[in-house]
Amino acid sequence: MALYEYVTQEQLAGFDKYKYSAVDSNPLSVYVMHPFWNFVVKFLPTWLAPNLITFTGFMFLVLNFLMLAFYDFDFTASAAGHEHVPSWVWVAAGIFNFLAYTLDGVDGKQARRTNSSTPLGELFDHGLDSWACIFFVATVYSIFGRGESGVGVATLYYILWVVLFSFILSHWEKYNTGILFLPWGYDISQVTISMVYLVTAAVGVETWYQPLLWGLLYRDLFTFMIIACSFTVTLPMSLYNVLKAHRSNTLKHSSLYEAFLPFLSPVLLFILSTIWVVFSPSNILEQQPRMFYLMVGTAFANVTCKLIVCQMSNTRCQALSVLLLPMAAVVLSAVTGVVASEILLLYVWTAAVILAHIHYGVSVVQQLSHHFNIFAFSLKKSSSD
Repeated sequence: MALYEYVTQEQLAGFDKYKYSAVDSNPLSVYVMHPFWNFVVKFLPTWLAPNLITFTGFMFLVLNFLMLAFYDFDFTASAAGHEHVPSWVWVAAGIFNFLAYTLDGVDGKQARRTNSSTPLGELFDHGLDSWACIFFVATVYSIFGRGESGVGVATLYYILWVVLFSFILSHWEKYNTGILFLPWGYDISQVTISMVYLVTAAVGVETWYQPLLWGLLYRDLFTFMIIACSFTVTLPMSLYNVLKAHRSNTLKHSSLYEAFLPFLSPVLLFILSTIWVVFSPSNILEQQPRMFYLMVGTAFANVTCKLIVCQMSNTRCQALSVLLLPMAAVVLSAVTGVVASEILLLYVWTAAVILAHIHYGVSVVQQLSHHFNIFAFSLKKSSSD
């Protein structure tokens, strides 16, 4: 049985009726990556569980994060005058990132190939994707770092939130339309960044110091591409798909409040974390950017996973994530100077958030595995109680 039953009986009944519905119109994905993934999946043994493929891909991104944390914990290694990250690390990062992307693309094909597709597989995939956002962004940040030709930690903090909200938009769409519209930016960013890691290994981080054109630095291009992609492609397409569903009377939630309810907890999380950044007595973001990003990204993943459970089970999204209540107390303690060490508070709270999220994920996987009479990481059927 599960450690704790987070999924309600109503949601379990909703999972029983669930059918996967997605639209992938990205030319790169349709004409290049899908044929490649169809080729790759043929080499995988038929006994290999799709969820194991998903988890392995996710762990490659975690490995990249840990590897760069070892060589560039505070994001200063790429700055002039600092000891740079070894070239082999960038080679490994490029390979691991592309492997993670490839495994994320073949897991569903392996499920269909072995006739083992389940709602748990999709939930597991998208749940890990929500957590992968922080590991991906933090690793990419090490390319430019926070030096004179790099990106400031506060700027990167807001860029991270742009990425996080871009991710949740797809699941907000599905919550309202019943269809997952896969974002174009994902495939383009994964292929591009994998190549940038390899280029960095070949030419060195010093190359990114040089102006690209008319005094425009590579860091400016990096920032512009993320923000422009989100506000000119991802956001407009999401709003268009939801409005289209509204006009055709296929929108699942007629009330404006119900339609936008999934944004309440992420917005509150953004407000709380930003209050901590702005009013921190010790300027916590400057001192511990990696830990702060990890805390925010993990808390966001926890909130997003609960939305994914609701949209897949066709149930109402909860208005407020429980995790936000202790976080409000933590932020209040930090900004008022009640605690002696703000850095220690951040480390303890980050550990608590990670443990809470892992507990939630393991419990949900165990609960759904039991419900569907399957093993999460094996194609064998479990015995009924």
